[in-house]
Amino acid sequence: MAVFGVLAAGLGAVGLVAPDALLTLMGFSPVADSRRAAGDHTTVFLTASSMAALNTGVYYVLAALSDWKAFFRWTVPFRLLTCAVFTLAVIGGRAPSGFLGVGVWEGIGAIVTGAALRHEQRRAPARDMEVDPAA
Repeated sequence: MAVFGVLAAGLGAVGLVAPDALLTLMGFSPVADSRRAAGDHTTVFLTASSMAALNTGVYYVLAALSDWKAFFRWTVPFRLLTCAVFTLAVIGGRAPSGFLGVGVWEGIGAIVTGAALRHEQRRAPARDMEVDPAA
C-alpha cells in the first residue's frame, strides 16, 4: 500500500509540474501548447487526474501507516476494475499501447494486495492459538 501510494503521489506531482514528461511516460506524444486546437482540454484533464493521483497516493500512504485493512480490501475490486477499463481502452484504440502499463500496474497491485490480505487472514487463527509466554 505504501509503495503504491508513494508512486501514485509522485506521478501525480510529476503530472502537475511536468505534464509532458508524464504523457511521454504513459506512451502519449505531447503536443506543444501552440499546436493545440481551440477547445483542447488535455492539459485541464491532465491537471485534474494528476491532482487526483497525488491525493490518492497520500490516502494510500496514510492507510498503510495506520494499517487500515478495510481500506486495503476496498482497493482490490476497484483496482481490478481500473485494470479492465484501461486495458479495454488500449484494445479499443482509445489509448496508445504504452497506456497498457497503467492497467497492468493496477491489476498486479490488486492481485498482490488481495493475496497479502488472504495470507494474513489465514495466519491470524494460528497466531490466536499460540500460547502467550507472559500468561
